[in-house]
Amino acid sequence: MELQFLGTGAGMPSKQRNTSAVVLNLSAEGEGYWLFDCGEATQHQFLYTTLKPRKINKIFITHLHGDHIFGLPGLLGSRSFLGGDEPLEVYGPRGIKEWLETTLRISTTHLTYELIIHEIEEGVICETADFRIMARELRHVIPCFGYRIEQKPLPGKLLMEKIEEAGIPKGPWLKDLKMGEDITLPDGRFVLSQDVTGEPQPGFIVSILGDTSYCSSAVNLAENADVLVHEATFDMETGNLAKEYGHSTIGDAAKTAKKANAGTLIATHISARFMPSDLVKLREQGLAIHPRIYIAEDFARFEWKDGVVLPLTE
Repeated sequence: MELQFLGTGAGMPSKQRNTSAVVLNLSAEGEGYWLFDCGEATQHQFLYTTLKPRKINKIFITHLHGDHIFGLPGLLGSRSFLGGDEPLEVYGPRGIKEWLETTLRISTTHLTYELIIHEIEEGVICETADFRIMARELRHVIPCFGYRIEQKPLPGKLLMEKIEEAGIPKGPWLKDLKMGEDITLPDGRFVLSQDVTGEPQPGFIVSILGDTSYCSSAVNLAENADVLVHEATFDMETGNLAKEYGHSTIGDAAKTAKKANAGTLIATHISARFMPSDLVKLREQGLAIHPRIYIAEDFARFEWKDGVVLPLTE
């Protein structure tokens, strides 16, 4: 699992940050690429990465403010030009279907693939063979959702001493056993997977929230998450503005992570008032509450490995 941020700013683009967009790369898990929010010029940001818009197969929109959706029509159109022909699913609040269909119709944008739009409510909104995605409404000035992506339990490890005791030869049988399948060996012996594998291993949990003030729904979505992506539009000195506009401070984000027992907090949706030189102080304010925090930058990448989320360097 890998996260790559395409836009980490708040409200409108700045010289340092584009508007909200982050890709959850699940290609290693066989699920492809999932995009969360699509602010203005998100498709332009793709050009500076190795990511391909035509490979995006799911898009999750947190809410209908422009800095989270204005890049969506252009991206959908370009996906056709770039050879995307697989179905694309879009999930978002009520109104996303009307807005997208109207925009595409009036602009006569032709799509070469099937576009499936889901208007969501709280609860499980999507489930695949290996993942479950849940949504809860947050506290913002318009309806806004956060998403919790849970990887289902992974197969237990092969117990090699039991493999050897049973005299099971190397080959495709070991893979089948690891995946939980019982097998019949060439000599006719029947082997149960549960007899030669350990307990299932927990998968990872990723929580990606939209704009929000501190609220119990955010804590619920982030409970025991390996990584929490949370907006931190303001610092501790501008908390009054955060409350007025339905946003969070870095302290609110850190408080959510701590109360939820989340692992790594990645703060995003950073106000343009903060220059690069201000980010050390911003992070320090959060670290006073939660011990593992990164401030996201455009194009930053993070990888989940051995139960820990770490930044990737080129």
